Amino acid sequence: MRIALSTLAAALVAACTSQPDYRAETAPPPTVDSVDLERYSGLWYEIARYPNSFEKNCTGVTAEYGLNADGTVSVTNTCYKGSPDGEKDVAEGTARIVEGSNNAKLKVKFAPAWVPFASGDYWVLALEPDYSAVLVGSPDGKYLWILSRTAQLDPVVLDGLKQRAEALGYATEPLEMTVQAEQG
Repeated sequence: MRIALSTLAAALVAACTSQPDYRAETAPPPTVDSVDLERYSGLWYEIARYPNSFEKNCTGVTAEYGLNADGTVSVTNTCYKGSPDGEKDVAEGTARIVEGSNNAKLKVKFAPAWVPFASGDYWVLALEPDYSAVLVGSPDGKYLWILSRTAQLDPVVLDGLKQRAEALGYATEPLEMTVQAEQG
C-alpha cells in the first residue's frame, strides 16, 4: 500500500511539473474584479483549452459548478473519450475561494483530501457581463480554458476572449478547440 501511495504521489508531481508553460509573463495576470458564484454556478461547455494530460482525447467536455453549504464550490468535469459518443469520464472535485479575491480566484482539487499539494489555480481572467462565456486559467500559463453556457460560442465573443488572453500574456496558438455534441 505504501508503494502504491508513493507511486501515485510521484505521478501527480510529474503530471504537475511536465505541463508546458504558455505564458511568457512572470507577473500574475489580473483577474476580473469579482464573480457572483450563484450566477457562475451551473453547466458550462468547454470551447477551447490548452493541451493537457488529464483531458487527452476528450471531446464533449463540460464543467458543472455548484455552491456547497460550507462555502466551497463543487466541480464536476465530464468528457467523452475519442468522440461525443465515446466512453464517459467524470471527475469530481471541490474548489475553495482564495481569500480576498472576490471569488475570482479558486483553488480546485480533484485528488483525495490526504494529498495536500494537489490543488490547482483556477483564475477567472475574463467574464462576459451576462455570464455567457468565460476565460479561466492558471497564472503560470500552464492551463487556459474558454467556457460557454452553450455548446457553440459566437465567433466574435471567442475572438474577444482570445484577444484578452493575449493581452494577459497567454499564447493562443496552442489552444485546442473542443468538439461538442450536437445540441438537440
